[in-house]
Amino acid sequence: MIEIKKILFPCELTENLSRILPYVLSVSEKYNSKIYLLHVVEDLNKWGKLYIPHRSTDEFQKEAVEGAEKAMDKLCKEQLSDCTNFQRIVVSGDPADEILKTIESEGMDLVIMGTHGRKGLERTIFGSVVDNVVKNSPVPVLSVNPYKLK
Repeated sequence: MIEIKKILFPCELTENLSRILPYVLSVSEKYNSKIYLLHVVEDLNKWGKLYIPHRSTDEFQKEAVEGAEKAMDKLCKEQLSDCTNFQRIVVSGDPADEILKTIESEGMDLVIMGTHGRKGLERTIFGSVVDNVVKNSPVPVLSVNPYKLK
């Protein structure tokens, strides 16, 4: 029988999270798994050091991480109050790279993540984190399109 002890749930902390979370909780409950909530704050420095009057990108990055920490606190209090078997992680970097690093470093058994549903030029420009993770993940990835759920 398949054992799923650790589930990685990379989340963007948007309204779509509440549509995907029931799937994560259901699988976690069925397999008595620990949920790892991961939020990746995109590293602004990948665009180069931008000149912004009176502010540096490092300051914006720090504020983005602090904001993500607060949003993660709110999520845990509001939507995971009944779930005691979870761990939250907030990191900076490239989302796909950080997800793949977390899969390896934490020994994940399954990844459940939402899709954006981007198409055409928007997908070409922004790429797809889900596609990158699915292609490079050493563990199964369940992708959920929140826009198609009833």
